Amino acid sequence: MFSHVVVFRFKPGTSDQQVDAIERGLAGLRARLPDMRSYAYGRDLGIREGNGDFAVVAEFDDEAAWLVYQQDEEHRRVIDQLIVPVTAERHAVQLRHP
Repeated sequence: MFSHVVVFRFKPGTSDQQVDAIERGLAGLRARLPDMRSYAYGRDLGIREGNGDFAVVAEFDDEAAWLVYQQDEEHRRVIDQLIVPVTAERHAVQLRHP
């Protein structure tokens, strides 16, 4: 199994509507990418101080499937048009696990 985990911190002033648009954009990716085993994303619950604002966790069988996700045209559009403009910080990891 191959996991891709991303945590974002948004710029001050990022609106709920902008985050809603990110969620709507991400919602359609699972159907476009059948090799994605699982896909979770959403806003931090606010139960621990210092956490990021939003996270994405995507699981694939292997790196090749992840690369398809990374290069997907709609995924790139969501990143470029919706995520990048409101992101102050981005941290990501890719890991293999059983």
